[in-house]
Amino acid sequence: MIEPHAPAPPGVRPDREPPPQGSARLPVRPATGRFLVLACVFVCAACGLVYELELVALASYLMGDSVTQASVVLSVMVFAMGIGSLAAKRLRRFAAAGFGALETTLALVGGCSAMSLYAVFAWTGGWGGLWAHGPRVLLVAFSLAIGVLIGAEVPLLMELIQRIRRQDAGGAVADLFAADYVGALVGGLAFPFLLLPFLGQLTSSLLTGGVNVVAGAALVLGLFRRDLTCRARCLLLVANITVLGVLASAAVLVDDFERAARQAVYGDDVRVAVRTGVQEIVLTGGTDGRPLDLYLDGRLRFAGRDERRYHDALVQPAMSGPHARVLILGGGDGMAAREALGHPGVRRVDIIALDPGLVRLARTDPALSRLNDHAYGDPRVHVVTGEAFQWLRGAPPATYDVVVADLPDPGMTASTKLYSQEFYGLARRALAPGGRLVVHAGPVAGRPRAFWTVEATMRAAGLHTAPYRVDGSGTGRTAAPAGGTGSSRAPRDWGFVLATADTRPPLRLDRRPPRTLTQAELTADARAAEATRVTGLRPSTLVHPRY
Repeated sequence: MIEPHAPAPPGVRPDREPPPQGSARLPVRPATGRFLVLACVFVCAACGLVYELELVALASYLMGDSVTQASVVLSVMVFAMGIGSLAAKRLRRFAAAGFGALETTLALVGGCSAMSLYAVFAWTGGWGGLWAHGPRVLLVAFSLAIGVLIGAEVPLLMELIQRIRRQDAGGAVADLFAADYVGALVGGLAFPFLLLPFLGQLTSSLLTGGVNVVAGAALVLGLFRRDLTCRARCLLLVANITVLGVLASAAVLVDDFERAARQAVYGDDVRVAVRTGVQEIVLTGGTDGRPLDLYLDGRLRFAGRDERRYHDALVQPAMSGPHARVLILGGGDGMAAREALGHPGVRRVDIIALDPGLVRLARTDPALSRLNDHAYGDPRVHVVTGEAFQWLRGAPPATYDVVVADLPDPGMTASTKLYSQEFYGLARRALAPGGRLVVHAGPVAGRPRAFWTVEATMRAAGLHTAPYRVDGSGTGRTAAPAGGTGSSRAPRDWGFVLATADTRPPLRLDRRPPRTLTQAELTADARAAEATRVTGLRPSTLVHPRY
């Protein structure tokens, strides 16, 4: 039996379904409302990814080992996002108010995360004791908090978009996640190419927080304001204005904060602090008789009190023999070039430096150029800006009498490929007959396994090795951050490996002995290094790093 047709209620077209119960009362058409919700999803996703990348970048800079820090941040955040999604189920009845409060909190926490992490590292990183790993604890706490807040966004946005116009769950999820993924792409590209180079880590996080709070407030107070009580609207408006004020005030004071934090990390003697496209360079001292210290990305590159002893030990044993053509991989500070140029018979020194900003500073800074004996003013020195591994792939074979690898410690993730079997194979190919390769392999006493892995890797590349070490004053090169967390003390020795492609090279000094090293010390230090040998180690490769 066919039911009789019932007339449609007044104001409702018979060819349209009546709006479902609980639909939002919008000041715009439903299609426009859906577009605005998806636009907010896009902006929130971009902000969320910027927060993640900010934490990864700052943690890698402050604590080292980018792979570990990225793994901790991303895994904790993904876990926390699941918790946030479950927790948001209880807020679906109050989706508009809940989303507004959520974005206000996320903007405050995410926007201030980088500055808070940097402050804890700078002022408390050297406390030790129970707080020895304080910055790492804070990193995990921020990752958890931001992850929970980001995870709670999607269920609430799903509820809001369904209140505008009901559709099947699959279609709503597809629309929502499409906007989310595209926003994540934009945020992921904006961070390294726009925010970081032009604004820096601290300002970019504060700006991201500002964008986040404005987007959330515009959606809730503009589109869904009729779903809120008058009291809820007032509270949300006050909270948003307060968060914007906090973020804006922090942005105004960020330069003063950064200077104060830098002094807390490096001491009161900071003379130059510049961020290039590659790294942050800090020079301390160098005037009024104070020793010059160089920091790269918060890690001590050399200490003026003992840098000559380090560079003597690195370069001088390799210069014993033919040395007309010298290749220096790294060494943008010019110190290794200074040692090589001091030998008669050197016709050409090629320096492959990753950061042109460091080379520029080594040329122009009075204290730094004085320390490297104005090496870059010597016509025999030729500088190529590039990455050492890639440059070696196109280097002419059998060209150099001496190759000096003056690179960061192998324990740093970014450096592991420069201590791989493939890298040493390329360096071996560049050696002329009878040529010598010398590598800075990190401290022997503090990290013997890493040191002997370097030596085993060089042997696997077909090189014959002569390992040795030299004592320092305890303030020399280190891969640890300047602020000091955990085991970040500078090494008490430096380890090196001298190698040739033919036979085991003799460890001897040239006729012009260095000022800080004698033949007797070199021989004794080689025996001391041999006493620490770790056997049975496998070589490190590009696809299987072992440091």
